[in-house]
Amino acid sequence: MNKIILFNPKSANWKHRIPNSILQIGASIHNKHEYVFVDGNLETDCWNKIKKYLDTNEYKYFAVTVMPGMQLRQAIPFSKKVRESFPSVKIIWGGYFASNQYKVCLESGFVDFIINGPGDEAFPQLIDALEKNADYSSINNLIYRKENQIVKTHKSDLIDQDTLPPLPYDYLNRFYSIEKYLGKTFLGKRTAAYHSSVGCPFTCSFCAVVPIYQARWKGKSAKNVFNDLMYLKERFKIDAVEFHDNNFFVSEKRTVEFAELVKNEKINWWGEGRIDTIDKYKDDSLEMMKEAGCKMIFFGAETGNDDILKQMDKGGTQSREQIIGFAKRLRRFNIIPEYSFVLGLPADSESKVYQQINDDINFIKEIKEVNPDTEIIIYVYSPVPTEGSELYEQVTKAGFKFPSNLEEWLSPSWENFDLRKNPLTPWLKPFMIDRIKNFETVLNGYFPTVSDYKLTSFQRKVIKFFSAWRYKTGFYYFPYEIKFLQRFWLKYRQPEIEGFYAE
Repeated sequence: MNKIILFNPKSANWKHRIPNSILQIGASIHNKHEYVFVDGNLETDCWNKIKKYLDTNEYKYFAVTVMPGMQLRQAIPFSKKVRESFPSVKIIWGGYFASNQYKVCLESGFVDFIINGPGDEAFPQLIDALEKNADYSSINNLIYRKENQIVKTHKSDLIDQDTLPPLPYDYLNRFYSIEKYLGKTFLGKRTAAYHSSVGCPFTCSFCAVVPIYQARWKGKSAKNVFNDLMYLKERFKIDAVEFHDNNFFVSEKRTVEFAELVKNEKINWWGEGRIDTIDKYKDDSLEMMKEAGCKMIFFGAETGNDDILKQMDKGGTQSREQIIGFAKRLRRFNIIPEYSFVLGLPADSESKVYQQINDDINFIKEIKEVNPDTEIIIYVYSPVPTEGSELYEQVTKAGFKFPSNLEEWLSPSWENFDLRKNPLTPWLKPFMIDRIKNFETVLNGYFPTVSDYKLTSFQRKVIKFFSAWRYKTGFYYFPYEIKFLQRFWLKYRQPEIEGFYAE
């Protein structure tokens, strides 16, 4: 009885991606320990699957990757059931949620250990220590309870990503066909999800990644990224990739080397970067990226207010002027900038919060004027500020508190918080939320996302026609006619909620 269940709780209702988090952990124990994958996205009765494994009495460890939002719906009740029905099984959580909300996790009574950051070394070392009944206090990247005290061990340096073992795609394929993870998106007919790096070198005060990676970044070499993708292309016929790195474009040299390698392979790709980083790229580099299949890049534009950008502690040089100029520049290279904005940050007064929301709405319209192709993603500010930051002090002073127990995270209101749609922040009033959501509806009507490729040219023209007068006059109240068309005729998919439309 020492086998391991690696569990990926359900994260979406459609467009299921390769579960890279448990795949990575699988690689760390492959050929060392016996393990199985359970993917909640592809199971019709997920608990029954887990229970069948545990009923064999062969499994000693239940390891769960947990992101905020939908994954909590299975992670919390299933872990609780495991503890109640199989009390000898050790329950180990990893992922952003577990690392950032470790206190409520460990105080739940059904989470024994948290992998605090990358688990490539910590997870197999923890299993080895538990198997030998040895001391685990010297293992880096762990959080656990000891005598009613929470213990956080030292954060290890990030590993050279080229030294990591290959991901066990073929082993995963025995449990779930890789075919089921390769969806048709606007990028291609068989789109894979892939991580080429970990971390981010910046310390944005609102970002969940910062406490975990502490401004560090490590990327695989361009050659190894290319080799992995060629394996996926030859073995599973992929023709597109979503790079789910926190920041794919940190190194211009690595990006260009990768682009040169992949340019003749007919693979389209998407990734996440920073405006002030890529704006320093040479024109030749951007041209090479386009030739190599780079279709769209996600950027955290956040706001058009330079003072708030400083408050966010984004580091670098990003400014209002640069955000607009860069959108204009990328248009020359036919690479779509996907800008996300965070509206509704705290301010000294209610009127200032509302004024900032309206300023950013106007700023978004300015960007659309210089580059109408710019994709706009709007989030309502949901606090995940780093403890000790100015923003952290501001949100706690304003009365914001996280749930005090795990079950509370399952409430619909906190799930909306995770989706950054209704953040429960005391400084945001209902009329402000309405203002943001109504503008978003009108914006998405006037500029339907290019990523929803199922929309026909006729449908795009009709929804644009109905939205035009509102967008041009700034009258966003009660856009019910647009919502009706989006919901019942277009079945419109907002990429900020569940990613690109996929079949």
